[in-house]
Amino acid sequence: MLPMVEESSEVVRSLEAAGLEVRADAGTRSMYASDASLYRIPPLAVVRPRDVDDVAATLAVARATGVPVTSRGAGTSVAGNAVGRGVVLDFSRHLNRVLSLDPESRTAVVEPGTVHAVLQRAAAPHGVRFGPDPSTHPRCTIGGMIGNNACGSRSLAYGRTSDNVAGLELLTAAGDRLTTGYDAERVPFARGADDVVSGVRAVMGRHLGTTRTEFDRFGRQVSGYAAHHLLPERFDLTQALVGSEGTLGVITQATVRLVVDATVRVVVVLGFPDIVDAGRAAPGVVAHGPTSCEGLDSRLIDVLRARRGPEAIPPLPSGRAWLFVEFAGEDRDEVLARAQRLAAETDAAGSVVVDDPVVQARLWRIREDGAGLAGRAPSDKPAWPGWEDAAVPPDRLGDYLAEFDALVGAYGMTSAPFGHFGDGCMHVRLDLPLDQPGGTAVMREFLTESARLVGRFGGSLSGEHGDGRARSELLPHMYSSDAISMFAGIKHAFDPGNLLNPGVLVDPDPIDENVRPAGKFTVPGLALAYPHDGGDLAQAVHRCTGVGKCRADNSAAGGVMCPSYLATREEKDSTRGRARVLQDVVRGELPWSDPAVHDALDLCLSCKGCASDCPTGIDMATYKSEALHQTYRRRLRPRSHYTLGRLPMWARLAGRVPGLANRSLTLPLLKPVALWLAGVDARRSIPAFAARPFRRTFAAQRSERTPVVLFADSFTDSFSPEVAESMVRVLRAAGYEPRLPSGSVCCGLTWITTGQLDSARSILRRTVATLAADARAGVPIVGIEPSCTAVLRSDVHELLPGDPDAALVAAGVRTLAELLAETPGWRAPDLTGTEVVAQPHCHHHAVLGWKTDADLLRGTGATVRTLAGCCGLAGNFGVERGHYEVSVAVAGQNLLPALDAAPDAVVLADGFSCRTQVDDLRSRPAVHLAQLLDPGRTAGRA
Repeated sequence: MLPMVEESSEVVRSLEAAGLEVRADAGTRSMYASDASLYRIPPLAVVRPRDVDDVAATLAVARATGVPVTSRGAGTSVAGNAVGRGVVLDFSRHLNRVLSLDPESRTAVVEPGTVHAVLQRAAAPHGVRFGPDPSTHPRCTIGGMIGNNACGSRSLAYGRTSDNVAGLELLTAAGDRLTTGYDAERVPFARGADDVVSGVRAVMGRHLGTTRTEFDRFGRQVSGYAAHHLLPERFDLTQALVGSEGTLGVITQATVRLVVDATVRVVVVLGFPDIVDAGRAAPGVVAHGPTSCEGLDSRLIDVLRARRGPEAIPPLPSGRAWLFVEFAGEDRDEVLARAQRLAAETDAAGSVVVDDPVVQARLWRIREDGAGLAGRAPSDKPAWPGWEDAAVPPDRLGDYLAEFDALVGAYGMTSAPFGHFGDGCMHVRLDLPLDQPGGTAVMREFLTESARLVGRFGGSLSGEHGDGRARSELLPHMYSSDAISMFAGIKHAFDPGNLLNPGVLVDPDPIDENVRPAGKFTVPGLALAYPHDGGDLAQAVHRCTGVGKCRADNSAAGGVMCPSYLATREEKDSTRGRARVLQDVVRGELPWSDPAVHDALDLCLSCKGCASDCPTGIDMATYKSEALHQTYRRRLRPRSHYTLGRLPMWARLAGRVPGLANRSLTLPLLKPVALWLAGVDARRSIPAFAARPFRRTFAAQRSERTPVVLFADSFTDSFSPEVAESMVRVLRAAGYEPRLPSGSVCCGLTWITTGQLDSARSILRRTVATLAADARAGVPIVGIEPSCTAVLRSDVHELLPGDPDAALVAAGVRTLAELLAETPGWRAPDLTGTEVVAQPHCHHHAVLGWKTDADLLRGTGATVRTLAGCCGLAGNFGVERGHYEVSVAVAGQNLLPALDAAPDAVVLADGFSCRTQVDDLRSRPAVHLAQLLDPGRTAGRA
């Protein structure tokens, strides 16, 4: 074997010579080294095929060089099915189209990289849908679902992916084209690759008894090859290839069946004393004919409550475990009656019938985020996949759960089970001691014991995720040696050279080899505290489990993450891609200064959307600040760090001569030079400095009103003093007397976002010292600018850990809406008839929470449309050179369409950068909440 660098160079040259779109840089190899599993295997190269000929050319290079090929969709495979040490084919970039959709025959033809949600959007206008719906449906691809035989929460009604595929087109390792499907009488056919087909028939002829007795015993028996479909009386290659995990061929096109989408859905939530009781109740629930029966443990709910607060969880019946049961149909009364009958007849601790689609969506969101939420164990340690997908016959699920829980406890671990209980499938993540010496040995021992346990219950190692590298070695605990021999024969018939996804299913890799988080990774000299991860940056960046929610458009749920990925559709611009690169930094594989690190982080807007929207709680904005700090500390920095990164300092200076400062930025000859020196894109307009900064004009009043400290940040003071003036009027009208802090204060935000963390710490320490006396006295500290308010509430703990004054200040900080909500007798002004388009600042959404503002606005009577997503300016990001196109593209995701659709609406944007973006791209004014509520403004309008 050639050394890896030489081998990679040879392969890359061959791929490039074939005219393929190839990526083989260090960053790409880091990003594609992992999927959503435990495993890390850097590929030699990544190819993004543009058509079927590109796939064929890639396979030709693989045959010529002896380098294996792994197919990949969204990279959400949990068992290590989508990583490989050769060439990774990323189908999600180009081969991602719905080619045709026929509502009459209820079929669609798709390319393998087609995202599930894209297919659903194409089908919805016709009243049909693709039945299987895994929790990753907003980003998983149909090709990946076919590879693993994914099922999802509604498999009771719609079955597995294999039940919904009507035909496949694929290339074999030899480059032959194979087409499978069904004729008019629904008889299976296979055309092409005759040697492969005859070879498979010969293999099956030697294992008929084994196939008839060991396979197809219950619905979620997914492990291994689906050999029962290859019996001579069936010989259905379409169904047999589904679930083969890319080891038998490379799928280039699929015809899928569609089902009629029910118009009425009702959810029943049943509470039970524990998860075992929930599992034992599931078969009786299924007898009522639901479309879905999902189980959740209270330990999972506790993680969600701790991370996002009690308001994140809709009301649940009493219990420590729940079944979410869905009924569907066309007649609302009939569906509701079935749901009520179940609630009345089931011996549960409590029940709730939910027919409100909004509340249903909130419940399903908890279930869909399960894999990410379970990434943190009840012990508050990182929790890992590996044994996350076992299934047993449904009538044995409760007993299996009891014994599995005992096994977990015997190893000193904790877990929070959830899953498709109606099908007997359990998902779970475990706090395996991978950071400890001998951790992988414990993992091997535990997984082996778990495989023996599921074997005793007549179950399957996998119920929908596939076996991958996590379980393939354990298949002998489920199948006889004759079955294992049959798998090898099937593999050899399709792929005699073992080019396709080697190490999976046949001749498997050891389960404890290439484990990504194994070991203790120490990063010296960190600037931030990482209090939620015990000060451990390695643990922080490994929060990313790879579930890929950052690759989805989360705006329908009011989310922000991840605006840069939605703008570029590049893995490097996703939260996951960045996390993978940083994982290689903490492993010592890449230095902080490596171009791959900064290429991955460059388009991160530091919006903090991932901190709230990613179910694992990852905070890429914080990690980016650390990376910039580590790279540039005591070194020459980019120009924008000295200008935009120290904007409050320059603004104070400009505030002494604002007229001169403004004229200097508008002179035709001077402006472009000034923008270049500042690192600002020439297409950006520069906000004018206020003629009279707020701090110089504010006059406190003596009154009996309740005192509050008004945190007049640098942006408001220097650019928008009118916002602060409105704040003063609103506060006084509400019974408060605002006063400014006793000394000069700044939150240090611009220093934080540009990684000047030593300076930021000093600035924030002075600010905390100034505010501490008021905080100790219980005087509320009211912020104006959301990003600065968020620093005082959250980032202060990163920069001043263990400082009791910092903790007091953080606890005393309020937004305007929060303070007004706490004010007895305060009533919102009547804004009936006012149309409002509200753009929450990203940090408001992610750190402070927008719910209080939403409730306040609802009380005004105004018609409010609250936008999801980021405005795209994101502080200094959108004005920096090299970011303009992405900034505008991000604005185009939600903000600009909403503005164009409501030209007469009041635009509400508390964030200075949000208001600046609105003005810059649409020349429209935008107001702060204080201005909307300002007694002078509302009186004038009346």
